[in-house]
Amino acid sequence: MNDLIDIINATPPFIRMAVRFGIAALVAALITLVLYAILRRTGRRTESFTLEAIVDNTRNAFYWVLTLTVTVILWNQLEATVFPEPDTSPWYLHWGIRMVRTILYIAGALLLIRIVNVAADTVRHRYSIETSNNLQERKILTQLQYIQRIIGIIIFIVTVAFILLQFDAVRSIGTGLLTSAGVGGIIIGFAAQKSIANLLAGFQIAFTQPIRIDDALIVNGEFGRVEEITLTYVTLKIWDQRRLIVPLQKFIDDTFQNWTRSTTQLIGSVFMYVDYTFPVQKLREEAQRFTETQELWDKQVFGVAVTDNNADVITIRIIASAADSGQTFNLRCAIREHLIGWIQETYPDHLPKTRVEMSPSETSRVPHPDAEQLPLPEGDRS
Repeated sequence: MNDLIDIINATPPFIRMAVRFGIAALVAALITLVLYAILRRTGRRTESFTLEAIVDNTRNAFYWVLTLTVTVILWNQLEATVFPEPDTSPWYLHWGIRMVRTILYIAGALLLIRIVNVAADTVRHRYSIETSNNLQERKILTQLQYIQRIIGIIIFIVTVAFILLQFDAVRSIGTGLLTSAGVGGIIIGFAAQKSIANLLAGFQIAFTQPIRIDDALIVNGEFGRVEEITLTYVTLKIWDQRRLIVPLQKFIDDTFQNWTRSTTQLIGSVFMYVDYTFPVQKLREEAQRFTETQELWDKQVFGVAVTDNNADVITIRIIASAADSGQTFNLRCAIREHLIGWIQETYPDHLPKTRVEMSPSETSRVPHPDAEQLPLPEGDRS
């Protein structure tokens, strides 16, 4: 036994460090295999989306966090028992512990971010915006997206602070990051006033919710749907697949149209311009007959009325409602196309006309001379 202890004591420190790292990796592998096998089996048995997502997304990160945690514990024990005096400890052991602890902080941050992502995916799985009446779902997902990004920033700042706190030379910087104090923070705040204003606007938008994920908006004359809300800007997906990037502060300071603020239902309108002799009642009957055959119509609102007129035409407005903006647009197009064809076939003489009344002028009333009264040319006189 004493010979074994002597052999171990004679082993170089870097060999002992490697052995301890191997033990830590082996212990972490066993724990990970057992734990995640139980989680996977439980998730399949209960059909739990959350457990299956945890198994799929956090397995590797959990293994490395556990490995590095056990490694730091064993290396600290090695330094405390074998090299109690700082002068006797090899330099690579001390710096090795710091390096592994730094990697541990980074791996822990990645694990936390993946856990947050799993929680967010679970909420998205439960509250889907694919349904037609999705107002409550869009409220929750808008707040979720913003909170998820804020948590990610907090994890990043805390991780950097813990890494810096290991080193005496930059410990004050790490403390400053945790306490959010110092002249540097004030200078950065003045230099980034617009960014901070957008960040605060993001908080306001996330919880007062003038806009939400998948809202239909008109901003600067462009129609689009809210595709993404970040900490500083909003991405609108335009109907032709373009993306409009709008700063968050604009939604606080300026006006814009939100077509789905309280409900997704919209009323669409179609305008027809016809002659004064057009039979309006016939068009009303045809428009109602056609609209009732359309699946896009939600059977809530329909109407036909003469809303305007001028010297040449009368304006007939047809209104109909649908479940959302996309269906409303398609319903409007269908009604407009059908009525144009119906007017062309049934009442082509009642399309807009320009009337001109011809009346004789004063000069046209003067009698023209007869041919015998016209003077003859010089050459024909005889």
